[in-house]
Amino acid sequence: MSSLDQLLQTGDWKGEKHVPVIHAPETIKSDELTEIKISIGDAIKHPNTLEHHIAWLKLFYLPEGGKFPVELASFECRAHGEADAYDEPNTSTNVKLKKSGTFYALSYCNIHGLWQSSKAIVVE
Repeated sequence: MSSLDQLLQTGDWKGEKHVPVIHAPETIKSDELTEIKISIGDAIKHPNTLEHHIAWLKLFYLPEGGKFPVELASFECRAHGEADAYDEPNTSTNVKLKKSGTFYALSYCNIHGLWQSSKAIVVE
């Protein structure tokens, strides 16, 4: 039996079209509203068809010393060509943090499974 961490795939987003890219500054001020963006396919476009698409993106934050991450955002990509409508796999959220920690992003491709990335954030 597999654990979830064995199913999570990683890679360099510059060479792998499934990896979620976390767009966030390296440092932010405590309690300052900051926009965090998540995208797929920044360097290599991911297909967006009924047969092959990104179904959802999620963003988590784990504060230093924390035991469990907090889910900050969740985005479902629902339009993959129906009625000639498409939504692109990217989203953003605005957050206020009090402690340094790590962002974790997950994406799900209907063919290639779960993908993850992470990025440390310093709160001053």
